Amino acid sequence: MSAEQWHDQRLVRVRELLGQQTAVQGILISDLNDIRWLTSFTGSSGWLLITTADMWLFTDGRYTEQATAQINAVGVPAQVIECRTQHSVFEALAHRLSGCSHIWFQGAHVTFDVFQALTTSLPVDLVPASPALGAIRRIKDAGEIFLMSQACSIADRALAEVLPMFLSEPSEKNVRDQLDYLMRQLGADGPSYDTIVATGPINAARPHHSPTDTRIEEGHTLIIDVGALVNGYHSDMTRSYVIGEMNDEQVHAYEAVREAQAAGAALAGPGVATRDVDAACRTVLHKAGLAEMFNHGTGHGVGLLIHEDPYLNSSSAAILQPGDVVTIEPGVYRGGFGGLRVEDLIVVTEFSNRTLNTSPKEPTCLPSPLTN
Repeated sequence: MSAEQWHDQRLVRVRELLGQQTAVQGILISDLNDIRWLTSFTGSSGWLLITTADMWLFTDGRYTEQATAQINAVGVPAQVIECRTQHSVFEALAHRLSGCSHIWFQGAHVTFDVFQALTTSLPVDLVPASPALGAIRRIKDAGEIFLMSQACSIADRALAEVLPMFLSEPSEKNVRDQLDYLMRQLGADGPSYDTIVATGPINAARPHHSPTDTRIEEGHTLIIDVGALVNGYHSDMTRSYVIGEMNDEQVHAYEAVREAQAAGAALAGPGVATRDVDAACRTVLHKAGLAEMFNHGTGHGVGLLIHEDPYLNSSSAAILQPGDVVTIEPGVYRGGFGGLRVEDLIVVTEFSNRTLNTSPKEPTCLPSPLTN
């Protein structure tokens, strides 16, 4: 299926939702990620108005040409309206809303000041959008899954190329910089997020450590959390290593983390509660005596955002559905020991799930660095 057909289907899904409403005649979208999903427009300023029959994208003069080219490239039936001030945006909206009485707006993406300005400028009542509107983008179509698969492949290849660096005791920053460079060389737009390289008894005990000049030395645990960005879509993967021979504590912890990750992945599927996936991972770590060392949620959705619905944690009420793309990433961390985490990105299928990344999960036990 072509990009044009994917965008057509997305618009159909939104309009079907709108058609189910008797008192709402349109949707005013201010979330730039939703705008990109529906139109492919990637600018930093825009409003999208959708009615049952028409569609308008309002942006400023910096993006008029870009917006026109991007929506034409995917055949989106939207008219681009150039508005150089916020007041002119509201005037243009008011003109196109004549005859409407109620429209949805995205309360989470409109400041209070802007909401007040909208209510005084538009000839309609603003109604908070149904949660179902936000849920539509959660379920990924095949076009989105293809882009995330490409992103996963790029991160896999970059990580494989970086592993031999461990022999020369590089710094965390050295490894981070090489990963980011390689992902771009392999076709990514950049990293999905700030690449995490964390080593040693202190840094690796911090799940979201920022790389430093700390050297990767023999005996240390090492966490690498890396993802690539492709056409707006993210990947997310973590692999953990021990440099040199693993001691008994490291072997026990790594085997428990890997088993916990496998248990979560085995359970994840359509109709399964995300909190149950979280519980499956924690049960394994509890039996291993490591439950207190797992100090974050098991996972999260991934797409145009690196963290989005659904979330996999003990307080989540979400149920997995076909088309969900989520991480499963249990880990253990303790100051003085370091940390270990294993993370895969999976897509929920009709009957089970499929893993999108392919990097091996065996810890790399490289020999001591060569000396003269």
